[in-house]
Amino acid sequence: MKSIISLLTCLFLLAACDQAQMELQPIPGSITYGGQPRMKLTQSPVGARISHDFTDNHGQDVHETYILQPDRSLKLVNRQVMTRPF
Repeated sequence: MKSIISLLTCLFLLAACDQAQMELQPIPGSITYGGQPRMKLTQSPVGARISHDFTDNHGQDVHETYILQPDRSLKLVNRQVMTRPF
């Protein structure tokens, strides 16, 4: 009985998750921080993956991946933060 209650609780919590809350938000240094870039990527095919590497304001190396959308905007789909050893 406890396992059924636990399963139902987990299902309820998963159902309450909103996809919009799980989307990555741009941080200072991201291409889309402060809005979409002014230039449109007209020669790249829709669905193209674009990588961007930078150092954040904490000195950590950041690697971000974007996907070019049909409206030529960029969608941030992945971020990896590499911490430096002391």
